Amino acid sequence: MKCIKPNTRMQDIHEILKENWGYDRFRPLQEDIIYSVLEGKDTLALLPTGGGKSICFQVPAMAKDGICLVISPLIALMKDQVESLKRKGILALSIYSGMSFLEVKKTLQNAAYGNYKFLYVSPERLETNLFLDFLPSMKINLIAVDEAHCISQWGYDFRPPYMRIANLREHLPNVPVLALTASATLNVQNDICEKLLFGSNQQRFQQSFERANLSYSIFNVASKQNKLLEILNSVKGTAIVYCKTRKHTRDIAELLKLNKINADYYHAGLSNDERNKRQENWINNTTRVIACTNAFGMGIDKPDVRAVVHFGVPDCLENYYQEAGRAGRDGRRSYAVLLYNDREIADMQLQTDIRYPDKASIKQVYIAVMNHLQIAAGTGEGNSYEFDIAAFANAFKLNILTATYAIKTLEQEEMLRFNEVFFKPSSVEFTADRQQLEDFEKQFPKLEPLVKGLLRSYEGIFNYPATIYEGELAKFLRKNIADIKQELLLLKTHGIVDYSPQKDTPQLTLVLNRMYADSFVINLANYLARKKNFEIRITAMVDYIANTVNCRSQVIARYFNDLNVKACGICDNCINQKDVVISKEEFELINRHILNFIGQNTVPVKDLINQSKQYKKEKLWKVIDYLQSEKKLDFDKVGNITII
Repeated sequence: MKCIKPNTRMQDIHEILKENWGYDRFRPLQEDIIYSVLEGKDTLALLPTGGGKSICFQVPAMAKDGICLVISPLIALMKDQVESLKRKGILALSIYSGMSFLEVKKTLQNAAYGNYKFLYVSPERLETNLFLDFLPSMKINLIAVDEAHCISQWGYDFRPPYMRIANLREHLPNVPVLALTASATLNVQNDICEKLLFGSNQQRFQQSFERANLSYSIFNVASKQNKLLEILNSVKGTAIVYCKTRKHTRDIAELLKLNKINADYYHAGLSNDERNKRQENWINNTTRVIACTNAFGMGIDKPDVRAVVHFGVPDCLENYYQEAGRAGRDGRRSYAVLLYNDREIADMQLQTDIRYPDKASIKQVYIAVMNHLQIAAGTGEGNSYEFDIAAFANAFKLNILTATYAIKTLEQEEMLRFNEVFFKPSSVEFTADRQQLEDFEKQFPKLEPLVKGLLRSYEGIFNYPATIYEGELAKFLRKNIADIKQELLLLKTHGIVDYSPQKDTPQLTLVLNRMYADSFVINLANYLARKKNFEIRITAMVDYIANTVNCRSQVIARYFNDLNVKACGICDNCINQKDVVISKEEFELINRHILNFIGQNTVPVKDLINQSKQYKKEKLWKVIDYLQSEKKLDFDKVGNITII
C-alpha cells in the first residue's frame, strides 16, 4: 500500500533531488519511502545493494528543519558519505572511534548549535553521557538506522549495541525511525521492526531482488586460477575478485599481473593510507581488478563493474548477494561468478563447530586475552589496547580460528569490542604559550613555516587538540610529507606541541571489567540459537550452489521472501535449460521493437524488458547487447538507455 503524498512536499523533494544529486526522478520505491518518513511513520526499507538507500534518508532530512541522526557501524562508510555530502555543499558531521574527547564534544556542539543537516554516529556512541547531554539541544528530524539487520540475533551480522538504539525513543518520542538494509530474511525483517519499537502505523517497503542485467553462474573447477584468467580475459572492464584470506588476495593479484592483467589487492591488514590509495586507483580505473577480502566494497559507488568473481564460497547468501550485486549497477550486462571445488563444500559443513566453539574454549580465550593484556580482575572497563590477534594466538598456542570466533562471541556478549579496521588520525596540541612560541620561532626559523601552517590550517588549534593531516600540510607548505612528520616530531621534542601520529593498528576495548574466573558466564541459550541460525544459512548457501535447475535470481529472491521474480534467462541454469537461438527475421523484429520503444526518450531498461512480453527476455538481452556493442545504444549509471 502506497503512502498518501502530501502535495506541499511533491515539488520540494524533487527539487532537492535535482539540485543536490542531479537526478530527474527517484528510483523505484525511493519516493514512497521518503513520503512515509515525511508523514512521521516508522519505516523499514529493504533495498538491494545499489538500490540508493542513502537517498531515502538524505532527501527527507533536507526537506525538514533540523538534523538527521544516522546510525552506522561502518567508519569507512560514514567518512565516505560525510565527504560526499560536503562536496555537495551539505553540512555533515561524524563521530567515530579514535576521536579525542574534545573533538567529540566540539562535533556535538556543532550538531546542536550549528547549521548542520547530518550527524553520523556508531551505535556505541548513543549511550555515552556526553552524547545524551547534547541530545536535547539537537533538533533531530529523523533517525536513520543503516545496516539495520545488525539488530537481529538471527541475522548474519549481529551487533549487540544495535539492540539499544530503541532507547533513543524515550528521548525523541515523536521522531520517526527509518531502518535500512540490503539483505534481510522475513524473520530478520520482523525482528528489526520489533527491536526498534516500530509504531502501529509502520510501513515496510521491499524492492524487488531482481537484477535483470546480472548473470549469475557457478563453476566447479579443478583449477580456479585458470578459470579466473579465462573469465577476466573474456569479460572486459573493471572487476572484483573476492578471496577468503589476505594471503589469497596477494596471490591472486600477483597471478593476474603475471598474466598482464592490471591488478592490486586489498584487505583490512593494510594501513589506512594504503587502503585508500588502492581503492581510489580502482575507482578511477588506474587498477582494473581488485583482489580483496570482504573488507572491500561497502559504500563504494562504482557503477561500471563488469564482473564480480568469488574465488571462495561465501558464508551465506546475504553476503553473496551484497557482494555480487556490486556488478552492473549501470544497468549493462554484468557477471557474478562463483568458483568452488568439492572440498570447500565439505569444509563448509564443518564450519558450525569452528565458528561456534564450546563454552570452555571461549572461557579459555577470554582468560588468555586478559592475561595477554595484563589486566587484573575487577579492572579494565573502557580501556583500549593495541591487539595483534595472530601474535596473541601464537603466544598462547591457540588455534587462530578458535581465537577469532571466541573473541567474536565475547563481542556479542558485550564483554569487549575488537576493531580490526581501526583508524585514529594524527593530532596536535600546542603545549607552549604564545610568548614561548614566539621565542621558539626566533631561535628555530626553519620550523616557523610549520608553526604558521598549523595555526592557519586548523582554526582554534592553539586552544584545544586538533586532528591534522600531514599530507594536507605538506601540500600547503610545498614540502615532502616525510619532512613534515620529522618537523612535527622536532616540535614535540622541543616541548612546543604534543604530536600523536596516526594509528591504524587493530584495537581491543574492554566493555566490562575483567571477570573473576569463577564468575565467567555467557547467555548459552542465545548463543546456541545463533549457532542454529548459522547452520540454516550454511545449508541455504550449499543448496544454492548445488542447484543446477532453478533460475539463480529466483533462488536468491525467494530466500529473501521476494516471491514475484521471474526467471532471468541469463544465469547458467537458465541458459543450460534452453540455448538461445535467434533467426535473422526475429532479430530484425526485436531490433525494430527496441528502437521504436525507446524513440527519442531515455528509458529504464527494466521497463523495456517488462513491457516486451511478446519476446523472450534472453532474446531481448541478446539484441540489446549487440546494439550496445555496435554503439547504437547508451546506458547511463542508473540503467537508463537512449539511442545514440
